[in-house]
Amino acid sequence: MPSFDIVSKIDKHEATNAVDQANREVKTRFDFKDTNAHFEFAENVITLIAPNKFQLQQMQQILEPKLAKRGIDLTCLDRGEAEESLHEARQKITIKHGIDHETGKKINKLIKESQIKVQSSIMGDHVRITGKKRDDLQEVMALMRKSEVGVPIQFENLRD
Repeated sequence: MPSFDIVSKIDKHEATNAVDQANREVKTRFDFKDTNAHFEFAENVITLIAPNKFQLQQMQQILEPKLAKRGIDLTCLDRGEAEESLHEARQKITIKHGIDHETGKKINKLIKESQIKVQSSIMGDHVRITGKKRDDLQEVMALMRKSEVGVPIQFENLRD
């Protein structure tokens, strides 16, 4: 039986490259001169560090196009609250990846409501779709591309 997996993954290497590019731009921009503003990237969390909240917003406007150019969907970014102390402001941006249980249920519900003759099952951080015909699987792919699930999705392991 043909099957495929619906997953939500990001390329950590591309995210690292985007953060490095954004850091280089911040270091060379005139309005950030001598401010010690920079980005830190560790464990799918990008930390923005700047002297004040306004510069954090400017840094976000630098970072987001770099991520988009590198193929990272901006819907997977979870922006935290900006924390401001006397000398600096910090903001954490978490990059979400993987399909959690609630999103998996939402995907299952969408597929069941579409009346396409396939079976879907949640398997950890991905959803497996199986059907008798390859055309049915392609219909599910088209449906998932049109629908708004809340996380960026990709399709893997298409098997006949």
